[in-house]
Amino acid sequence: MLAFVNEFFNYRSSQLAIGTVVVQIASLPIGRLMASTLPEGPIRVPLTGGRWSFSLNPGPFSLKEHCLITIFAGAGSSGVYALNIIAIVKVFYKRQINPYAAMLLAQTTQLLGYGWAGLFRKFLVDSAYMWWPMNLVQVTLFRAMHEEEKRPRGGLTRLQFFVIVMICSFAYYIIPGYLFPSISAVSVLCLVYKDSVTAQQIGSGLKGLGVGSFGLDWNTVAGFLGNPLASPAFTIVNVMAGFAISTYVAVPLLYWTNTYNAKRFPLVSPHVYDDAGGAYDTNRILDPETFALNLKEYNAYSRINVSVLFAINYGIGFASLMSTLSHVALYHGKEIWDLWRKASAGKADGGKEQDVHTRIMKRNYKPVPQWWFHLMLAVVLALSLFTCEGFGRQLQLPYWGLLLACAIAFTFTLPIGVISATTNMQPGLNVITELIIGYLYPGKPLANVVFKTYGFISMGQALAFVSDFKLGHYMKIPPRSMFFAQLAGTLAASTVHFATAWWLLTTVTDICDVERLPPGSPWTCPGDDVFYNASIIWGVVGPLRMFGRLGNYWQMNYFFLVGLAAPVPAWLLQRAYPRSHVLRAVNVPLIFAGASGLLPARAVDFVMWGLVGFLFNHVVYRRSRSWWMRYNYVLAAGLDAGVAFMGVLTFVALGYFNVYGPRWWGGVTDDQCDLAACPTAPGVGAKGCPPVV
Repeated sequence: MLAFVNEFFNYRSSQLAIGTVVVQIASLPIGRLMASTLPEGPIRVPLTGGRWSFSLNPGPFSLKEHCLITIFAGAGSSGVYALNIIAIVKVFYKRQINPYAAMLLAQTTQLLGYGWAGLFRKFLVDSAYMWWPMNLVQVTLFRAMHEEEKRPRGGLTRLQFFVIVMICSFAYYIIPGYLFPSISAVSVLCLVYKDSVTAQQIGSGLKGLGVGSFGLDWNTVAGFLGNPLASPAFTIVNVMAGFAISTYVAVPLLYWTNTYNAKRFPLVSPHVYDDAGGAYDTNRILDPETFALNLKEYNAYSRINVSVLFAINYGIGFASLMSTLSHVALYHGKEIWDLWRKASAGKADGGKEQDVHTRIMKRNYKPVPQWWFHLMLAVVLALSLFTCEGFGRQLQLPYWGLLLACAIAFTFTLPIGVISATTNMQPGLNVITELIIGYLYPGKPLANVVFKTYGFISMGQALAFVSDFKLGHYMKIPPRSMFFAQLAGTLAASTVHFATAWWLLTTVTDICDVERLPPGSPWTCPGDDVFYNASIIWGVVGPLRMFGRLGNYWQMNYFFLVGLAAPVPAWLLQRAYPRSHVLRAVNVPLIFAGASGLLPARAVDFVMWGLVGFLFNHVVYRRSRSWWMRYNYVLAAGLDAGVAFMGVLTFVALGYFNVYGPRWWGGVTDDQCDLAACPTAPGVGAKGCPPVV
């Protein structure tokens, strides 16, 4: 169910990611109901002579069972990145893909990282310094739910509070989700200045800078950036600082000085354009037979152009990756080196490097043998090679490309794992992988996105694996049970994700085609739209003709140096003023993550995420800590669950039959800022835009 809901919302204009906290809360009453009603007697397995038996109800519903159910359900359920490839091939490029190749691609990209996750357990799980903040959220909730809880006088138990919040969220979401979608993004400046392009560019929360915009929809708050109630306050402040610097300083400065001919194109857009400001005709430069770049047609047509925001995003993406390496080396380098040295010498069996949970686990449970991980790596790597080289080389990526993607993912697993384990933020490898394969194998769009997926997602899955292992450590779950639960859960979730995506892509009329969808239709696929345009930039045209000497944006390469150097001043200041709470909270990779976060997220998503997160995790936390500790995470789960259930219900009952909401000015998911997408360069026209002279 979790995989189905998350994949279902992935194609809608207002996305929603349902976390495992919903499963965590919903499974408790179900487990207790089963423990009180199922028969306790043994059930003997036939044909075993009575030697094998099991019970449907071996005892009370325990804390460890509850945790393992949550991990099982959450493994791989948040999303399957490879399905973006299937969407852009079928919908945007209008080509066919073998369903077996697509299925194998979805499964292998999800499982490949598990193979080398075991190699990093000693550093990212056993170490006392790697605490994984999001796991502490779940641990707190698990323990609170299993403690004897009496309803306070005039108050509510956590379960009662969750049910009330979920019902309210469920009932309310019919308004922004169906009856009045426009309240998902309200832009005050656009309502006041209906004929001003500049005012709408500044005020639009969907197509502009979002000044004065807000949303009355939980999807707007949590849809793209995750649930803000689960992120620490220092993370929210760092991310929002990066967002403000990029969106309110860098973008306006470059746009209104017409850098990169920015005024020919929309201020905020994920699309690609030709030199005249029109939409880039990809079919004109693609060879229909080989599905590769036709260089002669490209040279006769136009270079690739993007909005100034999209260009900055790529530059900051370069800086984000390098700052991660620099940050880990400065803040955690000595610790990692000591752990590596002791592990290599076989001395890392105790001491302060291992937390108390690790020592308890090693005394009481058998560890997962290393050869299990090696076997999984060998099997999944072989299937990955078959996926790429088989099916008539439909995916375009040769064997050496797959091996290189694995090498990149393996190299970055440890440094990015340290960032994730200490800040709850995970910088991605999507940009650097696109850059590398774009130079090595240009003109092959499918090869580019497949390489990116294997390189980016393998690392992400490896970190998801060790994060769950750390949760298992906190909850004292046998490691071998953890291993099989994660493996089985990932296989099940990947299969459901694939089936849901294939069903929607083949049954929803004109899905992802914004020009042909009926007014008010939510099936705009914002994530796939960005993914498609990235495949044009990196795969069809290639970085040499985009960020190299043959492109318009070669200056973005300086951001590699900026990112590498940026953590150094912060580190030196923190050492010079160790008692400063403000300096200790500065995290440069998080600032870069916030600065490059727009697209597919929009300004209104950042504004509402930051506002709600700061309100609850700073203001409420300081003024009413007891309420925050008791109800904050329950509130987060209830809001997510209500929106998810109503979103699915409205589609199954209405949207599937093309019955959309009332047709009136508030019946579309738009902020009434049509002029915000207009070019402002003289002589460049666009439909519905006033002429500029």
